[in-house]
Amino acid sequence: MTRFDPSQLNPQQKSAVAQVDGPVLILAGAGTGKTRTVTSRIAFMCQQGIPASQVLAVTFTNKAANEMRERVAGMVGSKRGKELTVCTFHSLCVRMLRQDIEALELGYKKNFAIYAAGDQIGLLRKVIARVAGRDEKLEPQAALALISQARNHGRKVDDGADTLLGAVADTYRSELRTLNALDFDDLLVLAFELLRDHPEVRARWAARFRYVMVDEFQDTNRLQMDLVRHLCGEHRNICVVGDDDQSIYGWRGAEIANILEFEKAFGDPCVIKLEENYRSTSAILHTANSLIQHNVGRREKALWSRIKGGDKIRLLAMPDDASEAEFVSGEIWEAHTRSKQPWEDFAILFRTNTQSRPMEEALREMKIPYRVVGGQSFFDRREIRDLLAYLSAIASSKDDISLLRIANSPPRGIGDKSLKLATETSVDLKSSVSEAMVHAAFTGLVSKRAQRAIAELLNLLEKYREAFSGVGAERGDLLDLLVQEIGYLEWLPRICKKPEEALARTEGVSQLSASLRSYFRKKPKASLRDFLDHVALGEENEKEEDIEKKSGVCLITLHASKGLEFPRVYLVGLEEGTLPHRRSVEEGTRDEERRLLYVGITRAQKQLSMSHCHFRVKWGEKVPCLRSSFIKELDTEHIEEINYAEEMAKPIEAEDVGGMFAQMRAMLEE
Repeated sequence: MTRFDPSQLNPQQKSAVAQVDGPVLILAGAGTGKTRTVTSRIAFMCQQGIPASQVLAVTFTNKAANEMRERVAGMVGSKRGKELTVCTFHSLCVRMLRQDIEALELGYKKNFAIYAAGDQIGLLRKVIARVAGRDEKLEPQAALALISQARNHGRKVDDGADTLLGAVADTYRSELRTLNALDFDDLLVLAFELLRDHPEVRARWAARFRYVMVDEFQDTNRLQMDLVRHLCGEHRNICVVGDDDQSIYGWRGAEIANILEFEKAFGDPCVIKLEENYRSTSAILHTANSLIQHNVGRREKALWSRIKGGDKIRLLAMPDDASEAEFVSGEIWEAHTRSKQPWEDFAILFRTNTQSRPMEEALREMKIPYRVVGGQSFFDRREIRDLLAYLSAIASSKDDISLLRIANSPPRGIGDKSLKLATETSVDLKSSVSEAMVHAAFTGLVSKRAQRAIAELLNLLEKYREAFSGVGAERGDLLDLLVQEIGYLEWLPRICKKPEEALARTEGVSQLSASLRSYFRKKPKASLRDFLDHVALGEENEKEEDIEKKSGVCLITLHASKGLEFPRVYLVGLEEGTLPHRRSVEEGTRDEERRLLYVGITRAQKQLSMSHCHFRVKWGEKVPCLRSSFIKELDTEHIEEINYAEEMAKPIEAEDVGGMFAQMRAMLEE
């Protein structure tokens, strides 16, 4: 066991560790040993006699929570480590609601289901079909985004919107209650309402967690801040850790004001700055500092490093995006072949996903292995969603969305007309679809064949519902039996275009079965609903894990790169309209775009190259580009400018082109 050793900390980190009581704000810059500080602080609290069971640490991903839990356990011992609560905001809310949701008197039971994005879209599609008029159109994805945005900002969804969206939102919420299901927004909203409106519940949870820490605090939204405020309002033992200079998720609801105005919620906090960077050279940090100081309203700090000097940052002017891609891939190939530098040392960062295409083509041409971070999540694949729907329908007979999904997957003779009729009957009866399917109002209108197929399906679900209701690790084998009984693997080749696709989907089924077996081996007393919660809450981390599993040069967006580091970084596409993005002018988010570039620069450990093009191919045409106005904000002391666009004497500057700027922006916005 590696015990807590204060000698491994610098003076600022020691100060952060030792400040246990009262509100504490730790401003942890990029690469400043934040995780070491946070885990050491928890270990120090346990060393001081604070019961581990009273310590709560909240992170934003399950992966980060698991890493933190393991590191602390290594310092305080596995027994104490198990007593700690280290989880995400959503996991914390599930814990609260599983115990106390019935106090809200909204009709929810403790065994509620959690609907992920795919389930939400399915339900919204059903709701829109019912609520919208013949000539009214509303995309489920757009409706979901608007509903979520309003919920996270504490607004009614139809404020300033048309009546159709309001009606859809109200019906959607009502349907969720009928289904005893919560979406991810509900987890936060209802947990907040529980703490706000029920003093006895709030007091119990506040006593349970007397010392609270929140990591990545700059990424919290309004609801998460309100949760923290109510949970810690009495004992005020709250420590938040973050960096306002790395707040880049405003588009998904993050409120930078939470960290900038922390004093308003918890007056007179102890503020500690971590500024010594252990990752990057002084040249890289000096350049990053020169950029971010142009943001207004930030908390003053400046990164520095004992790694003196370092290579100059190269600012490359390229004729076009094809030349940019060829140059980057050529340099990577040469560094790998001549210096034996691993492919994984290189990262290509860009603002938007579409910028990866020319890079991928160039890397393929050079036969350089690469990985594009992102893509389809494992849990979004059809075969996985199908089988999770089976398990959800088994876990809850009121889960209409899951039942409708599996009714004919594989086909069993239940037609679309029968399913539509079952749905309409359930609305008339104000019942679940499964209850409607056995009601005379429905059975009298469908064929004997459909009745038999429905009865077989409902009996199948009830049989497995009983099998899963017990305890024990052997339940992990039930999915294999279910897959075999419904003939799912035999059906897969019929829905796949190629044999290799069928093999990949079969492997996906195998992986899900292995996941269920592993879960019940570790937690033999857990329920099937616990497993589904585990899956739902873990979906957000699938892409993060992919980063570590794959090899090759990393192609990644600036947003996804946060928290990562690479020895050599190529930051491409520094052009007006791309970085800063054209929407930043309309939406007033230029400061966030600057923070995004700052995050990109601070990903580099040893070498950083930034590039912009005079032309970029858009919509099949070469479109002229202006280099980013952010470039003029960089201190040139550690920058070497190289112009590879030989046909131009100097890079284009925004102020040199007058009226052409507006014309180009119009082209970008088409």
